[in-house]
Amino acid sequence: MTGTATRSEPRRLRVAAFTGGAAMASARFRVRQYIGPLAHYGITVRERWPGLGSHPPRSRALRPIWLAGTLAQRLPQLAAGWCADITLLQRELVSTLSTIEGWTQRPRIVDIDDAVHLHRDGRATRRLATLADLVVVGNGWLAEIWRRWNPAVEILPTAVDTDLYCAAPLPERPTIGWIGSAANLSYLAGIAPALARVVRRFPDTTIAVCADEPPDLPGLPVRYVPWSAGIEADFLESITVGIMPLANGPWERGKCSFKMLQYMAAGRPCVVSPVGMNNDLLRQGELGLAAITLDQWTEALCSLIADSGMAQQMGAAGRALVVESYSVRALAPRLAELLHRLA
Repeated sequence: MTGTATRSEPRRLRVAAFTGGAAMASARFRVRQYIGPLAHYGITVRERWPGLGSHPPRSRALRPIWLAGTLAQRLPQLAAGWCADITLLQRELVSTLSTIEGWTQRPRIVDIDDAVHLHRDGRATRRLATLADLVVVGNGWLAEIWRRWNPAVEILPTAVDTDLYCAAPLPERPTIGWIGSAANLSYLAGIAPALARVVRRFPDTTIAVCADEPPDLPGLPVRYVPWSAGIEADFLESITVGIMPLANGPWERGKCSFKMLQYMAAGRPCVVSPVGMNNDLLRQGELGLAAITLDQWTEALCSLIADSGMAQQMGAAGRALVVESYSVRALAPRLAELLHRLA
């Protein structure tokens, strides 16, 4: 008897994903943007988050109420998640605290894209590691840290949806761009003297900032663009070069270079602090320049503004690398494989 061999379809999986909420970048880029692509691999993701916000209120008097309310919201979510095949935890269920993570359904995957182990001496993160059947982290430095507590660690960079970006021609007016959250504006302020020198050398230069709060850069020609998800692509298209200054500390080494990857996805060269994953990306191609001192920041930015040909070449190289290795299309199959293996 003969027949035609057919490849069996992958098992359909249901994933209960517990994130910090709609406004959390990690939830948006490491969970939510994968929901559609993962459906093509037989994986249904249901995301749940607390309505009271992912972080405690500034007022200490309100924190006990916030904690009780957050746990009250999480409990029915956990109960609903018990019908899933896999639980995905993005950090703790309550910010920086170890609470009811052990009540979730196994197998559990813990997803990490920041140095959250630095909070509260790492007590909550160490417990998370012991509860996890698999830990997925955004860069190699985080992998080294989490393997101290759990050997089942995989690296999955934070992906960029390159379909949302187009590598448009560089703008006529030189524009140095920075995009990010207000919590990181201090890094930008740290290189303000270098930005001032660049503006003196190229007076037509604009400093474009896209954030949830305006920057404090007195004396500089700043164009402030209030952040929204829908404005990111247009903002990045409007800049000549993207910048990502950082300090060189453990918190910064835990960052997953998403700002840099966004610049690259838009076909823009970048000047970055060679810290952590930033340095790893710079070693993968001629896609940007490293800068540590203010003099290095000044010269790197001036060289890219003065040489549009070099800027375009670096932008094209960065775009090609992101499409090949750091896009949603490139990384969704990898995430699907990890989930199917865990189940």
